[in-house]
Amino acid sequence: MRAFSYARAEDASAAVRLAGASARARYLGGGTNLVDLMRETVEQPDALVDVTALPAAIEARSDGSILIGAGASNTAVAADLAVRTRFPALARAILAGASGQIRNMATVGGNILQRTRCTYFYDDASRCNKRAPGAGCDAIDGFNRIHAILGASPACVATHPSDMCVALAALDATVHLQGHGGSRTMRLVDLHRLPGGRPHVETELQRDELITAVELPALPFAAGSTYRKVRDRASYAFALVSVAAALDVGPDGTVRDVRLALGGVAHKPWRASIAEAALRGRPATADSFRDAADAELADAAGLRHNAFKIDLARRTVAATLEGLAGGDRT
Repeated sequence: MRAFSYARAEDASAAVRLAGASARARYLGGGTNLVDLMRETVEQPDALVDVTALPAAIEARSDGSILIGAGASNTAVAADLAVRTRFPALARAILAGASGQIRNMATVGGNILQRTRCTYFYDDASRCNKRAPGAGCDAIDGFNRIHAILGASPACVATHPSDMCVALAALDATVHLQGHGGSRTMRLVDLHRLPGGRPHVETELQRDELITAVELPALPFAAGSTYRKVRDRASYAFALVSVAAALDVGPDGTVRDVRLALGGVAHKPWRASIAEAALRGRPATADSFRDAADAELADAAGLRHNAFKIDLARRTVAATLEGLAGGDRT
């Protein structure tokens, strides 16, 4: 591990100022991803700016929205009564995402900004365009069982690892940002990038820009939302496929509104807008759910070891929506 400086910021403005003073500075929250990558010499910052003093409050507003400070731990968010009541998909996603020890340390801001990665990213003997731009991608012709089926490119087929972000994408979350140019907001679904030819550039953040909060807008039918994760083992593991969903069915049995996002399938949390559009106004039936899943996955492409994920995603989407239509959120 290379030498680096360390400074603790008292607020967001100080953090941005401190990060701007070093060419390779990184923000440090819980460190559950960054410190791991530093040990493996994948990340080699010259400065760490400790942002654990950022606001960690979870504010349940009277209009039904919730504002979550970026410094809030994953454990605190999953346990919050307003989150569990208004947006249970978020609580379920966090609980499915990691061990209790990691959830206790990991912050909301850090979870959102964890690196999109696979085993080849960690292995410095492998070619990886994310670790060394222009080197190539050994995952494409290697063991690629967990890799992307949507939005991939010849440069990278890694999948975004966050469960929490899948729920945030489905629930129309907005991130609050602070940078040298001031503050701004951005939709969570617009924050992360698909790989294209530059997979090492993972977000739309400007240099030294910092997440200060996440906002969930009021969405009454999200009180019945859920998160389903399919993985190789019940303990801590990345998703093969996951689904965050909320469904609003009218008295006549038709879908009035829906929110749907997929995890484990792409370089970023995948908002299933095609499936959503296909469902609105349709009967809330198994056939409609299967048709919507087919529409969303029409452009999915499998690799040597992960083509099974296309059908797995199709079945998981349909089963999750059928469960919601029948009042089952498990």
